[in-house]
Amino acid sequence: MLRRGHIVLLAASMLIVPVQLDTASAQAEAVSTLDGMFERLKGCWRRPELPRGHPGMQITVLFSFNRDGELLGRPRITFETPGASEADSIAYRMAVMETLQRCSPMPFSGGLGDAVAGRPFRVRFDDRRNQPKPVERKAWLSPRIL
Repeated sequence: MLRRGHIVLLAASMLIVPVQLDTASAQAEAVSTLDGMFERLKGCWRRPELPRGHPGMQITVLFSFNRDGELLGRPRITFETPGASEADSIAYRMAVMETLQRCSPMPFSGGLGDAVAGRPFRVRFDDRRNQPKPVERKAWLSPRIL
C-alpha cells in the first residue's frame, strides 16, 4: 500500500514530465535554416476556396521578420497574375495575409533570428490549378462488339 508521501511524489512527477517534454519538443521545432522557414510557410498556406475549374493565380509578397520571428512592418503585395478579377485578387491577398499570421511568430533559432532580422523576403505563392482534362470516349477501343 502506498503512503500519502509516495502518492504526492508520484503526482508531482507526473506533472513535471509533460513540461519537460513540451520544452524539448519546442526546441526541436525551432527553425534553424532558411529552407526550414520556407517549409513552415508552405505548411501555413491555405489556398482560397474557388469554384471548380478555376485556374487560380500567382501572388508575390514582400515582408521581413524581426529576430523574435514577428513580422516587421506591413507585408506588401508586389505581383499578382495579370488579368485576375478583383474578387480573386482579394481572396488571394486574404489567404497570403492569413498565412503570415498563422506562421507568426516564426520560432527562429538564435543564430537564424539574428541573421534574418530586418532582411526582406520575397515569396511567391503559385496556386495555378490544373484544368481537368476532358475524358474522351474511345468507342473504337471498347471490347464490346456492337
